[in-house]
Amino acid sequence: MSFAAAGSAGIVIEDVVHSYRGRDRNLTVLDGISLSIRRGEFVALVGPSGCGKTTLLDILSGLVELQRGRVTVGRMPPAVGRSDTARMFARDALLPWRTAYANVDFAMATRNPDRDRRRTVIHELLDDVGLNGFENAYPRQLSQGMRQRVALARTFSLESDFVFLDEPFGALDAQTKLVLQDKLLRLWEKMQSTVVLVSHDLAEAVALADRVVVMSARPGRIAADIAIDLPRPRSVSALQSMSDYHELYSRLWRELERATGPALGA
Repeated sequence: MSFAAAGSAGIVIEDVVHSYRGRDRNLTVLDGISLSIRRGEFVALVGPSGCGKTTLLDILSGLVELQRGRVTVGRMPPAVGRSDTARMFARDALLPWRTAYANVDFAMATRNPDRDRRRTVIHELLDDVGLNGFENAYPRQLSQGMRQRVALARTFSLESDFVFLDEPFGALDAQTKLVLQDKLLRLWEKMQSTVVLVSHDLAEAVALADRVVVMSARPGRIAADIAIDLPRPRSVSALQSMSDYHELYSRLWRELERATGPALGA
């Protein structure tokens, strides 16, 4: 099934500048960001901490007001509560008094009143993320990786054209992260949403994305925009043995070093 609306536009970002007010001065975190993302494209944003990646995602999500520039998501300005967007955070943010199923249903019910439809989709999604049999488990009964699986299912249950992911697997161990990256790929291939992923993991960015946008140290600017010409469908584990994958990783690392300069590792 595909939830990307036919004919809908992608994302356009033009000359975005954003600052935060400090006690003594304003701190500019984004400086002249311009980027175009096609409908159905998977784009990863990488760069050093503090370069404005999450701020840009917050602007796209409507969580932070646009100060300067122009942004459209599907031909419309970003706004909180839009029915065609979804956001996943670094932590699962599950409701502790609700089961895995009920957590997903709580989100999906805000957009879909059809209980039978929700039941079908939720069971399918929980199965897709490897939680078949854990539908009635509460968050306290699940590992962190399993809770992130619930959060992933909850995000895609919203059946959104645009999905914004902020370090969704950053707190997980390496093995669990690889498993969930594959789960994310399968969900995206099925639903064909437009995805913007913020990541500090270059390997993750290469494995998942169609393009990786490298941002410079603060104030964040676009330093490189690299096409990931790896065949799809992809398997994260199979990519590890592909020379093209490792060459792209090395290129991204060089671009990140160049964009970051002396601040790398600081």
